Amino acid sequence: MTTGTTPHHDIAIVGGGLGGLTLARVLHVHGIDAAVYEREADRHTRTQGGMLDIHEDSGQAALREAGLYDRFRTLIHPGGEALRVVDPQGTVRLEEADEGDGTRPEVDRGQLRDLLLDSLPEDTVRWGGKVTGARPLDGGRHEVTLADGTAFTTDLLVGGDGAWSRIRPLVSPATPAYTGISFVETDLLDAGTRHPDSAALIGGGFFFCLGDEKGILAHSESDGSLHVYTALKTAPDWIDTIDFTGAGTDLAKKAVLAHFEGWHPGLRALIADADGALVPRRIHALPVGHRWDRVPGVTLLGDAAHLMSPFAGEGANLAMLDGAELGRALAAHPGDTEAALTVYEQALFPRGEAAAAESADSLDRMFGDDALRRLLDMFAAHRQDGA
Repeated sequence: MTTGTTPHHDIAIVGGGLGGLTLARVLHVHGIDAAVYEREADRHTRTQGGMLDIHEDSGQAALREAGLYDRFRTLIHPGGEALRVVDPQGTVRLEEADEGDGTRPEVDRGQLRDLLLDSLPEDTVRWGGKVTGARPLDGGRHEVTLADGTAFTTDLLVGGDGAWSRIRPLVSPATPAYTGISFVETDLLDAGTRHPDSAALIGGGFFFCLGDEKGILAHSESDGSLHVYTALKTAPDWIDTIDFTGAGTDLAKKAVLAHFEGWHPGLRALIADADGALVPRRIHALPVGHRWDRVPGVTLLGDAAHLMSPFAGEGANLAMLDGAELGRALAAHPGDTEAALTVYEQALFPRGEAAAAESADSLDRMFGDDALRRLLDMFAAHRQDGA
């Protein structure tokens, strides 16, 4: 729909991540159109990250609401729920096999995003639609400006645009804060052939090694690679002191390895033998319990609403659940968007607060004193609860 020369949408979703796409899909299932504006040029612009464990009560529930659960099951990575925990000397302290009966199956994030994209009408996503700002108009409508100088208006604006959301300032002054942890991500490609010792060390699923306020976390990926997250407790400007460009890769490896003196050679090899450039990432979070007063015609989902550290595995799952719950609320309140948003946010806020608190506690556990013992105790308690 177009008003004059400015396009108008009944519902506009900013951000084509898992949360925004889940919302668009659930709306589509209910016969409601929405436009998704995504800054990437197309779905192939960049890789979408590693494996995700999709939780039964959140991500899987969202996929059921979206009518995609059966197709999701075909994407599950066999063996991906296996777990191995080792100490810095390389000694295995915990080993759990994937028996195929777990409630958090692993899937490739890119394949999951493709599943959602392929379930939508082809013109749903406006690729290259980088949002630079938004302002309120009358009657709860908003005008959104794009990097190419164009704009659109919408009756309902949904910010699903991540940590540094351009939509969040419409409802909240909150900004993400550095958690004290930085990641350096590496990949070992074709690991079974090119890096067999590393593949044997990591195993078939998720891998933890913690000690001295740092850690190495890794996944065995569905394409045969290993994706490794080196986690360090550092000052926020530490990343800026290192050249992480391709030309500086060897020096970057040395800088990261300097933090792991005395660790087992097999653990150090996960960094030293990495293929390609190292990718640094500061871990930020919004305040636990972030919420806002009801603002007509606009809301948030996913990281835009409740950015948290990744140490409870809740971010992507909550984003999808947010999208599904918002879509269901809108479908249940035709013609009364404000009622739908009220229902959605009343559930969103406590759900996000609980997950953010769990993530913050997990960060403290994993990078504090006696982290390995505390991690093992946590897994033991989970096994006992599930028994």
